[in-house]
Amino acid sequence: MRIVFMGTPDFAVPTLDALVEAGHEIVAAYSQPARPGGRRGRELVASPVQRRAEALGIAVRTPASLKGADEQAAFAALNANVGVVAAYGLILPQTVLDAPRHGCLNVHGSLLPRWRGAAPIQRAIMAGDAETGVGIMQMEAGLDTGPVRLEARTPIARKTAGELTTELAQMGARLMVEVLADMDAHPPVPQPGDGVTYAAKISKAEAKIDWTRSATEIERMVRGFNPMPGAWFEVAGERVKLLAADVLPFTFPGGEGVTVDAALTIGCGDGAIRPTLVQRAGRGVTSAQEMLRGFPVSSGTELA
Repeated sequence: MRIVFMGTPDFAVPTLDALVEAGHEIVAAYSQPARPGGRRGRELVASPVQRRAEALGIAVRTPASLKGADEQAAFAALNANVGVVAAYGLILPQTVLDAPRHGCLNVHGSLLPRWRGAAPIQRAIMAGDAETGVGIMQMEAGLDTGPVRLEARTPIARKTAGELTTELAQMGARLMVEVLADMDAHPPVPQPGDGVTYAAKISKAEAKIDWTRSATEIERMVRGFNPMPGAWFEVAGERVKLLAADVLPFTFPGGEGVTVDAALTIGCGDGAIRPTLVQRAGRGVTSAQEMLRGFPVSSGTELA
C-alpha cells in the first residue's frame, strides 16, 4: 500500500520499521517539529521517528499544525491508500482523516474504551490494572472513539512504563502489519459504550511523591513514572528520583514520609516502601544501598 506514516516518539518507530519490512511504500512520514534538547537544551533535536525515517530515505514533514488548508491539500496530494498513526501528538482534522482511501489507522496503547487519551500506558499502571494491551483503531474525529480492528493483551505485573511501552510498541507494529495485509478480515468493531476512562497527559507536578498515599499507590506511581518524568522526593534539601521500590505491608511508627531504618524504608499512609533504584540530581541511577554509602540517611529523617 501507499502509506503516510505519522508518529513522533520511540513508541512509533517499531511500526514504521515493520511497515517498511512488510514491503509497503511509505510516501511520507509526518512527525512533530524538532524540539530544544541536546546539551543544555540549546540545540534542536529531531524526533525518533524523524531520525529513523530519514535513515530509511523517507521524506519527512514536520508541520506545527494540520489545520491549515495548504497543509491539508499537501497531505491529500500524497494519494495514500491509508494513513498509519502512532503517537503522533497532533490533532488530525476530518479532512486529513478522510484523505486516504482507507482512512487513518491508529496504534493505541490500551484496551479501548479504557484509557482514551494521551497517557494510557502510565495511567493503566498507576490505576493498578491487571492487564492492558494495544489496539488498531479506525480513527474518527473524537478522542480515541473509533472502532477497533484488532487488539492484543498483556499482563502488567510489575512492569515499568518504559518496559510496557517497549512491549506494546512491538505488539502494535505486528498488529498493524496484520491488519494491512487483509483489511477485510479485520473489520472495524465499535467500542463498547461502557467502561470509558480518560488518560490525562502526565504533568511534572504529579511526579512529587505524596507520602500520605498508600505504599501500593506510591509503588505504582514509581513504575508509572519510570523512566519519565521520574517520581521524586527531597531529603536534606536534595531531590532524589525513585525509580523502583518494594512494598512492605507493615505500618511503622514515626509517620508518613519518615524513614524507619537505615535502609531508607519510608512510612506511607498505609504500609511502607523500601527504595531499590534511585537517582540523585545530576548523577546516574544506582541501587539505594549504593546511594546510602555516600549519602547516608538516618532513621527518623523526614522527607519532603
